[in-house]
Amino acid sequence: MMRFLKGFGLFFAAACGTALSFPAAASGDLLVAPTRLVLDGSRGTEVVLNNIGAEPATYRISLEIKRMTAAGGLDEIAEADATDAEKAALSMIAFSPRRVTLPPNQPQVIRVGVRVPEGTPAGEYRAHMLFRAVPDAAPASGEAKPAGAGVSIALTPIYGITIPVIVRVGDLGAEAVIGEAWVSDTQDGPAFNFDLTRTGNRSVYGDIEVTRPGVAKPLLLARGIAVYPEVGARQVSLRVPPELAAKLKGPVRIRYTEDREIGGGTIDAADRVVK
Repeated sequence: MMRFLKGFGLFFAAACGTALSFPAAASGDLLVAPTRLVLDGSRGTEVVLNNIGAEPATYRISLEIKRMTAAGGLDEIAEADATDAEKAALSMIAFSPRRVTLPPNQPQVIRVGVRVPEGTPAGEYRAHMLFRAVPDAAPASGEAKPAGAGVSIALTPIYGITIPVIVRVGDLGAEAVIGEAWVSDTQDGPAFNFDLTRTGNRSVYGDIEVTRPGVAKPLLLARGIAVYPEVGARQVSLRVPPELAAKLKGPVRIRYTEDREIGGGTIDAADRVVK
């Protein structure tokens, strides 16, 4: 069975009533870990791919440019329209192999390295690594088509997943501030929304926890919320079950923390009255 998890918008409602959100980690039958790479300009790292399907699958690996929008989405940018910093990111990041065929349940390591040219200005440079499925070649059909049958078209879905690869050069820093929060109705169901403003010369990335005043147990947890340097602010919109949307209205405390792998320190915390 094909498994497809969408970006930041997939939630699991636990029996305890807490909603959990996780960064994208799968597309089709491919699992990717980790879902984000940060390089300091000298050391390389690895990405592990795993085919969780029942058949061998081939994937092509490449780099592409994406820019964040104020709504939190990522727009793909053609290399011809890239800024100098975006082009520099593409040239800095190296990886191998560029194409893999994965047997079922057999992990494959992709080695990722970085070379920062001397004199590169301080800043954060980012590209997105794309893992795209290569569809099997369809066998040629030898069956004769009846006269007047017209043209038939078969569509084959091509699955892919991207993860950010971030190169940081120099002494960088950033802060974030949580703005107003509200619950809205969307075509996909209720959503918990809040504004997130970033200052500094690098991205911020972390987890969101929403609690009631005086209650330790969180109402909502969301993993992997980022604001990239190309935007000073974005709107975060998290889909929630209808029963949780009602509980989120009123006074809440919103806490934005660093990724747990780098300590989980508080980036910002704010008391808000959700409408």
